[in-house]
Amino acid sequence: MDDNRPPLLPSPHHHRQRMLHTPWLDFYRRSPDGNSSPMDGHAAAATAPSVITTATTAPTTPTIANGVHHRGVDGTFEEDDPLPLHLHPRTDGNSVGWEGALCYAASHSSEEQELAFRRKMPNVKVFSGSSHCDLAQKVVDRLGIELGKVVLKKFSNQETCVEIGESVRGEDVYIIQSGCGEVNDNLMELLIMINACKIASASRVTAVIPCFPYARQDKKDKSRAPISAKLVANMLSVAGADHIITMDLHASQIQGFFDIPVDNLYAEPAVLKWIRENIPEWRNGIIVSPDAGGAKRVTAIADRLNVEFALIHKERKKANEVDSMVLVGEVKDRVAILVDDMADTCGTICHAAGKLLEAGASKVYAILTHGIFSGPAISRINKACFEAVVVTNTIPQDQHMKECPKIQCIDVSMILAEAIRRTHNGESVSYLFSHVPM
Repeated sequence: MDDNRPPLLPSPHHHRQRMLHTPWLDFYRRSPDGNSSPMDGHAAAATAPSVITTATTAPTTPTIANGVHHRGVDGTFEEDDPLPLHLHPRTDGNSVGWEGALCYAASHSSEEQELAFRRKMPNVKVFSGSSHCDLAQKVVDRLGIELGKVVLKKFSNQETCVEIGESVRGEDVYIIQSGCGEVNDNLMELLIMINACKIASASRVTAVIPCFPYARQDKKDKSRAPISAKLVANMLSVAGADHIITMDLHASQIQGFFDIPVDNLYAEPAVLKWIRENIPEWRNGIIVSPDAGGAKRVTAIADRLNVEFALIHKERKKANEVDSMVLVGEVKDRVAILVDDMADTCGTICHAAGKLLEAGASKVYAILTHGIFSGPAISRINKACFEAVVVTNTIPQDQHMKECPKIQCIDVSMILAEAIRRTHNGESVSYLFSHVPM
């Protein structure tokens, strides 16, 4: 083999390939005339270097190694193929073919190798904004990496200052910042962090926004009303975001406001798990939507649990004030489980809980993805007749849980961490729409 051959280059799809999957090495050597002669895999492993060996393969036909198909000459292969293959053309002038590099693991099981690969997460930097540092720490703990170094402060005139404390050149950067607390300051901080990483030559910048800010301003429902969610989408794109990961958007159509990929994750699998584990009478339950807009979300959960659903039609005089409610469905002597994407001042869910008890419900639970709990929310929940108000930690809940013992929290950090891992590795995230990562 010519020593002047070009160096091995990774496939353009190298981020999709799962390395170190098998403790043996086997391959076919295919000559330029198309004839094949198998090499014994165990004999090859005995003499092969411990990491990489090379083989000559045909430029047109997929290689078969112990029944494993390596499809195509660009190094790509199906996800269930154990051996990744990197290929480049030979240029020695004597024959036309391809050099393939097969990665070989000598001593570890495939499960251990997979775990090590997942936890190593090369070329990834995860930074946290100031809105929810606890969630960001849980995400990186799950990934087995450290949070990136960043200094966030304000000048004396209250302008936001961001200093990225380590190199991000060529890195896959994820910035975790939720739309809560001081929403405007946190949004501006996120935009500056995105731009700082982008102009520092990060290869890709993904904004992980568990609770999307201004999501309720998603349509022009009266004269001269702004569509602020579209404005936020434009700002994120202009700042330099290449990808958005969020959870339970108030309206899924907000994804269409972006010209970049958006992954809208669902808390539904975690909610289903909580219901089955914490409500003993859930089989005698009924899932209730506090408004018509949440009917689709509620029917999906009811179908998964194989129970019935109901909805409450509400009319508002003005923002954050509900005028009247009409219950559609039978809840008498049943456990009512209110499900919504968010609760702000909690006027809606507290009125709905009272309506359900008047209609004969035996118990009332409320399950919400985003617990904003602003204004009189906590006092209203304390006075209401809930068995429990369950929220996720897309927004910090520690203080709320101290003030109100009815509030319980579902951790969704494992869903966000798995979404980051799959995005980085070029894998599908649709698995997360129906499963909770272990």
